[in-house]
Amino acid sequence: MDTGIIIAIVIVALIIIGLLVALPKMRESKRLRQRERELQERRDEVVSEHRQEADLGEQRAEQAAQRARIAEQEATRERAEAQLHQERASMHEQGLADDELVEDHERERFAGTSAVRDDDHDANPMNDDRRDDDRYADRHDADRHDDGRDDDGRHDTVRGRADDLSTRDAPARGARRP
Repeated sequence: MDTGIIIAIVIVALIIIGLLVALPKMRESKRLRQRERELQERRDEVVSEHRQEADLGEQRAEQAAQRARIAEQEATRERAEAQLHQERASMHEQGLADDELVEDHERERFAGTSAVRDDDHDANPMNDDRRDDDRYADRHDADRHDDGRDDDGRHDTVRGRADDLSTRDAPARGARRP
């Protein structure tokens, strides 16, 4: 045999042996690359899921923070209203706001008290010399009936009283005395 053929056979044998040794390593390497690719895909998928959850969590946190800011402002407003009521209570307690307790039509009734100052009393147009019955009649026109009586059966005016007396006494006047 020729030495060239022997060398070729040895080289081919070495290549075959090398392939037999290298082939499992290549297969293992290929398998590892596939596993790495699969692992990377799983990582990417999990990262994507976690980022989506993080985004949703961030949105929920922002909404919760906004609700908290609103709640804080409502609490501040409630505190301010409570403080306002506390101040008003203090003013009423000290008698500094008695004028708020008396309506305009009650000013004369409370004249001389801390609720109606003297300068308020003099400036009030209801303080003329009309009689109590006349003021009552002016304020309660809607309650009067056609005969001059109010809902309680009382007369509102002097004329109404006079008319009532004249009709009550009429039969007695017209009757003959024995």
